[in-house]
This record gives sequence, C-alpha cells and structure tokens, in this order.
Amino acid sequence: MIQLKNVHKAFGPKRVLDGFTLDVPEGETMVIIGYSGTGKSVAIKHIVGLLEPDEGEVWVDGLNVPELSRRELYALRARIGYVFQFAALFDSYTIGENVSMGLRKQGELTEREIASRVEEALDLVDLPGVQERFPAELSGGMRKRVGIARAIALRPKYILYDEPTTGLDPVTSAVIDQLMVRMREKLHVTGIVITHDMRSAFTVGTRIAMLYQGRVRWEGSIDEIKATDDPVVREFVEGRPTEDDGGVPGGVATRA
Repeated sequence: MIQLKNVHKAFGPKRVLDGFTLDVPEGETMVIIGYSGTGKSVAIKHIVGLLEPDEGEVWVDGLNVPELSRRELYALRARIGYVFQFAALFDSYTIGENVSMGLRKQGELTEREIASRVEEALDLVDLPGVQERFPAELSGGMRKRVGIARAIALRPKYILYDEPTTGLDPVTSAVIDQLMVRMREKLHVTGIVITHDMRSAFTVGTRIAMLYQGRVRWEGSIDEIKATDDPVVREFVEGRPTEDDGGVPGGVATRA
C-alpha cells in the first residue's frame, strides 16, 4: 500500500503541496487529475524518493520513504516502475539496452536471463523484435510503449505513470490506455496515473483523486466522479471554465 500523509512541499516561495493526503491500496489504479502546474508529478516523485517532503510522511509497504538509507531506497525502487512523461529513453542506446538498464543495475541476472526478460517485456507492450533498433527509429507512441516495457521488465509491484498519453494522437493514446489496463489485469500491478485527460482517466482508473490548491479536493470511483456536484471537479471533468474564473480554466493562472 502507498500512503502520502499531510505532505507539504514548496520550492522557494511557491507552495506546491499543502497537506496532500492519499492512500493507494494494492490492486487499484489511482488516477490523479488536476490542472497543469498543480503538483501532480511532484506528488508521485515523493513515492520513489526523488523528492523529500518539507513536512508529512510517505509510506510504501510500511516503509517510511524519507527515512530510508540509500541501499534501502534502491531496494524499494526495484519494486516501483516509473514511466516518465516523455519516455526518457537514451538515444545512443538500442531499445534492448534501454529496457535492460534497470536489470543490469540490479546485477542479479545472467545475460541470457536479461535478454529473456527484455523480450518478455517488449512482447507485453506489443513491440516484439525491436531490441536492436534505436529510439529515433520509433514513433512517439512506440517510444512510450518502450518506456512501459522498461518499467515492467523489473516485474514491479507498483507502476507510476507520469502523463503517459501527453503528445499522442487519440488512437495512440487509446493503445497506451489499453496497455495500462493490461498491466493491472495481467500482471496485477498497482498503478498511479498522472493525467489531465479525462477520457484516459475513465478508461484506466479504478479510483480518481483531484489535486487542487495543494491537496486532494475530491476522491472516489469513476461512477462517483461522473455524478459529483462539486463545482470545481465538474468544471475540470467537463472541460469548461466558470464565470468566477474569468474564463481561465480552474483559475489555473493564479494557482500553484
């Protein structure tokens, strides 16, 4: 289980998280929605220790992440796959080398076992036989799928997806959504998905939380968010500004 308890985070005078609290039970795919710049990516970076809270607690499977030693943190990260917003592939490495990076860093498998794990991961994202190609030879959607393959090659318990459909056309986005659903159903992976794409959120999520002004304003199931009468949530879900915001969606121009 992943738990963020009353997490506060500021960068200089800019307060990004202001009492952010969220529980993610095993087996769920929690989608965190919110306007651009509200701190969604900042929130999940605390889970893998890329950021430490100014105040509050971050727990993963009973471990207090900010208090872990470097070795303990590396061991935790081996259980958490992270899919970066723009795939974050190394252009000078082949696809096979990109996917195998985490496995090599662990140093626990033979070359044959690594090759088998890479092949398995690429098959799961419907990219068989691309190990010798380079990122520049692939489309944007294919690179995103390679990013997912790199995450699942570690056979993680959790996967964090940071804006996985950003910059993709609707058809390719739908492919990525189906892959995320497959990860939950076939690999039984617990997921957290950062997105502002409600079509994607409704497809992949089992629960949705809205980050607003530094904290969770609303949390519930897909059916519950579709029926909510919270005006801020409805504004976001329906993609429309309110008169109080002066035409600016969510008042995002004046929020952290």
